[in-house]
Amino acid sequence: MLDIKFIRENADVVKAGAEKKHIKVDIDRLLTADDERKQLRQDIDAKKAEQNRRSNEIQRAQGEERAKLLEAMKQLKAGMAETEERYKVVMEEWQKLMLAVPNVPDMSVPEGETDADNKELKRWGAPTAFDFEPKGHVELMTALDMVDFERGIKAHGFRGYFLKNDGALLSWAIWNYAREFFLKKNFNPFIAPAIVNKEFFYGTGHLPGDAADIFQTQDDQYLAGTAEVPMMAYHAGEVLTQEELPKRYLAFSACFRREAGSHGKDVTGLIRVHEFYKWEQLVLCEASHDESVKFHEELNRNTEEFIESLKISYRQLEICGGDLKAAHVRSYDIELWVPKEETYREIASASYYHDFQTRRFNIRYKDAEGKLRYVHSLNATAIPTPRILVSIVENYQQADGSIKVPDVLVPYVGKSHITKP
Repeated sequence: MLDIKFIRENADVVKAGAEKKHIKVDIDRLLTADDERKQLRQDIDAKKAEQNRRSNEIQRAQGEERAKLLEAMKQLKAGMAETEERYKVVMEEWQKLMLAVPNVPDMSVPEGETDADNKELKRWGAPTAFDFEPKGHVELMTALDMVDFERGIKAHGFRGYFLKNDGALLSWAIWNYAREFFLKKNFNPFIAPAIVNKEFFYGTGHLPGDAADIFQTQDDQYLAGTAEVPMMAYHAGEVLTQEELPKRYLAFSACFRREAGSHGKDVTGLIRVHEFYKWEQLVLCEASHDESVKFHEELNRNTEEFIESLKISYRQLEICGGDLKAAHVRSYDIELWVPKEETYREIASASYYHDFQTRRFNIRYKDAEGKLRYVHSLNATAIPTPRILVSIVENYQQADGSIKVPDVLVPYVGKSHITKP
């Protein structure tokens, strides 16, 4: 959430940012509603002061004068109720409009309307070359008894799956290797809850825009699609010290997404599933643009180094304005090479928000002068499973249908090749 004072003083900048993100929001109406909100608040405070004054007069008055004062108080209370009702209506509109205002994107964010306009920044490694016709991960993993989609659909429904045998071992190997790899980057490890209170999805910006993609419980709680949500909630309402910053967290959690906007896309396999597991990097730092930029590059680079250790070709994308989420200032995607499709597919993203999220969470710190400031927040995927299995299996497949285990994962899997059991 942007500061209403910032919006008022920089209305043209905020409007331009929303236009760059192709998000429609009525800033002029917001400012009008803000004026109405403040005026009504002043009226309510004035009426309360008048009530207090007249209450004192009533206590001292007697007879006919007291009756007149009581009648005047009755009328004052009626007027107060009417003003408070108007204030409630205006506040609801004001809050709705405030939640709709997107963060201002960085000037470096490229123009564009959809993900087709995202800008490629670099590529690493050459796509895997085979002297045979490569197979897709569904065929490979099914033949090696690593996955069971048929029973997965029976148990879960559409997009269901069971990882089994070496499929389960390979997934655990990635979790354990990622744990050791990223903890060397000076993070504090967490296992985060997946069921989170509704208010915190508004805090991160996943609500209201992503409501259709989030699973809801019967208790008006939601299942998080990323550990970003519970980890931001971890410090909600707290005041930190400057010496505590930066906070550096590596969180593991189950994740859930309805994939509501992907009808007809990736209907088979492990690219797009309803439930998965993910290591997430999250940083809270001082309220400095330079600090945010520095950590953004670092978090993104951490994931790149992890992918490079697996020796799989990837590319880095700069997300364009039209594909940038409302809460983001700037965001990168990392895409891995998928041989069967002969294309790169998203595996991770890294984003920063300035104080957009922390205003909603009310996470602050005292700076060197003792002034309270909102911290800046950043997050980035470390690595998700089972999606990473798609690129590992397809890039390391052998002519006989077996899978060579990447060298860095051999100690965790316990074997160098996956063959038919």
